[in-house]
Amino acid sequence: MSTLPKQHWSVPNQGLSLNKSMAWIGVFLLALLVAIGLARWSGLDPRTPDAPTQWQLALQFKDLPNGDIAVLDHISGRQVAHFSGEQGFLRSSLRALVRARHREKMGPDAPFLLIGRTDGRLTLVDPSTQQRIDLESFGPSNAAVFAGLRLAGSETSPR
Repeated sequence: MSTLPKQHWSVPNQGLSLNKSMAWIGVFLLALLVAIGLARWSGLDPRTPDAPTQWQLALQFKDLPNGDIAVLDHISGRQVAHFSGEQGFLRSSLRALVRARHREKMGPDAPFLLIGRTDGRLTLVDPSTQQRIDLESFGPSNAAVFAGLRLAGSETSPR
């Protein structure tokens, strides 16, 4: 036998307020999806516009028989840099651009443009296919691989 007094517990009916809350959340999410859809449909570009070009280099990248990569100035044809070893980011970036050329059935002879912008950003562009890689998106150490090419053709070329 229990010595505790009998209590009649009752839970207030909160079902109605919970349903109202869920309905408002649903209305908000639906409005958000409609707004995003309208923005996309109207052609709104979510990207930040590019800063003006500060410098630009036309470069060709050639695979050497020993697996190294030679960087050639497109105008003079002179080798301005040489990369040896794995060079994972350099190779994967170039591979992505070359893949687009193969898909469009274009030859490998056209140069790539390395563009330095006034805000410090770097962009690698393939003018043949209009493909681009915003190099700062991959972190400062990966962008530095290409940033060293700014001095390409000067007295001190990156190695």
